[in-house]
Amino acid sequence: MLLTVILCVPLRLPQRSFAFKNMTQPIPPITLPPPENPQLEGQWLQESLLRWLDTEFIPEAVNQNIAQRAAQIFMRQRMEGENDLGSLVIAIVTEMQSFDFSKSFYGEFAIANAVSDLLLESLGIDKCCGQ
Repeated sequence: MLLTVILCVPLRLPQRSFAFKNMTQPIPPITLPPPENPQLEGQWLQESLLRWLDTEFIPEAVNQNIAQRAAQIFMRQRMEGENDLGSLVIAIVTEMQSFDFSKSFYGEFAIANAVSDLLLESLGIDKCCGQ
């Protein structure tokens, strides 16, 4: 009979540095300015997203439908008064779940993230660090 002994040694984690403590602070929400022309914003988003979709992989016919649907969701949310970028991204993810992505390389999370990146870029905000 073989007896295995497992020793439990508590781990001692190193002290957190000041820089690490600053990194644990939440990133403040990003609020878009109120829409002046939601239709124009939606058109811009649809064209920008389609360009992104076609450049990221290969151009596909379904990309037009994806960009159009994401822009519709975005426009409706903006017309209903939603200006918080995080809430807009969640709305796109949620509503794009019903879209048929079977003919695409993409999914609802990739689309919502691309929309977020495009919006941040249009506002001059670094998408890496939120500044």
